[in-house]
Amino acid sequence: MKNNLIIAIDGPVGSGKSTVARRVAELLGYTHLDSGAMYRAVAWKALGERVTLDSPEQLAALASRVRIDLVSSDGKQRVILDGEDITDRIRTTEVSHAASVVAVIPGVRHPLVSEQQRAGANGGVVMEGRDIGSVVFPHADLKIFLDASTEVRAQRRWQELRDKGEVSDPSIVLADVRARDRRDRERKMSPLVRAADAVVVDNTAMDAEETARVIVLLASEKAKAAGC
Repeated sequence: MKNNLIIAIDGPVGSGKSTVARRVAELLGYTHLDSGAMYRAVAWKALGERVTLDSPEQLAALASRVRIDLVSSDGKQRVILDGEDITDRIRTTEVSHAASVVAVIPGVRHPLVSEQQRAGANGGVVMEGRDIGSVVFPHADLKIFLDASTEVRAQRRWQELRDKGEVSDPSIVLADVRARDRRDRERKMSPLVRAADAVVVDNTAMDAEETARVIVLLASEKAKAAGC
């Protein structure tokens, strides 16, 4: 197989992008890049420094001065912010909400998108987010739009929070997922959309391993079609 494909995986919250992208990268021997982790890192920093989330100027200034590195360690992606490992600190509900605000600010997105493009320019990467195939890598070799029913996505999100010890009412999580979907699709800056040439993979009835293997098969077919 061509060893430098750029694979873009987009999809809404709860579709399993991170888990699936990580497994696809493992199966292909590629690098996994979680673009959402970068926005979460900026959000975590903003919360820690008490930067108001309704100040685009302050958030843009913060994003331009921090250094975010995505490093693979023991098969897991670590998020390093200004030399500090914050991987486990950016997955809270508070950071998630803040990230959804931070991610729509042009002054934040521009430097982070540039960094994402630099990181994946040589291929051999699986990058996931909400605008990878439409904005970051519009010429990606393989674009996947990963989706599932709203109810299943909410259940996954609830289970994720429960595993972290965050007790939450399933009905509240469902409402939050629906609200997040609206924000992601209606935002003016890089909304969540399916790229015209993306392959839709509905994993409502599939687990992460099954989903990953479907994408690996699609990648193999793409490589064969390219004569690699």
